[in-house]
Amino acid sequence: MPYLSLIGMSGSGKSQWSERLEKNGFRRFCCDDMIAAALESELSQPDGSMLEMGRWMGFPYQERYAECEAKYLAREIEVLGRIADELDGHHGHLGENVVVDTTGSVIYAGDALLSRLRRHTIFVHFPVPAEIQSEMLKAYVASPRPVLWRGIFSRAPGESDAAALERCYGMLLSSREVLYANYADVSLDYYLRSREDFTVADFLKAVAGRKS
Repeated sequence: MPYLSLIGMSGSGKSQWSERLEKNGFRRFCCDDMIAAALESELSQPDGSMLEMGRWMGFPYQERYAECEAKYLAREIEVLGRIADELDGHHGHLGENVVVDTTGSVIYAGDALLSRLRRHTIFVHFPVPAEIQSEMLKAYVASPRPVLWRGIFSRAPGESDAAALERCYGMLLSSREVLYANYADVSLDYYLRSREDFTVADFLKAVAGRKS
């Protein structure tokens, strides 16, 4: 039975596809939801509402960002460890199809943990072409996602926060795409997976056909 881990930048379509797979009988591990649950005490507001995780983390030029980034990554590593433990405990046989909807920062979890996850799942990479970067940046600014910059953000003398964010976002995406590709078993073209007529059956066939 297919065991898949979807990897790629936040906003690349991983959640959309993991939800489609879930509707077609896959058991879905949503790392974003599991990390949010682990950070509940951080996200809870005085009025009882929950702060969106992206807004809690903020942007890399904000004072609180480094502390939030570290807390997020620690919880992410815990979540991935729990998923790997469950797969290890069942020796990769849970009696159902499985999809792990990882975060964009999964590549920072460490080789040992990622190797455990790769032991049981096919890593399916969702690459993002350069011409889509500006759209992803606009979406990130309008509705912040929890993005780990890992020291890539910098501000040049006289540069505004917005200008620095735009300049460094391309650098972040480029550096990440290399790391995703290093871990990937399969890469699915952006325009292929974005086609309206590209079905779940097509997705699974493409994964099976391209796995090395």
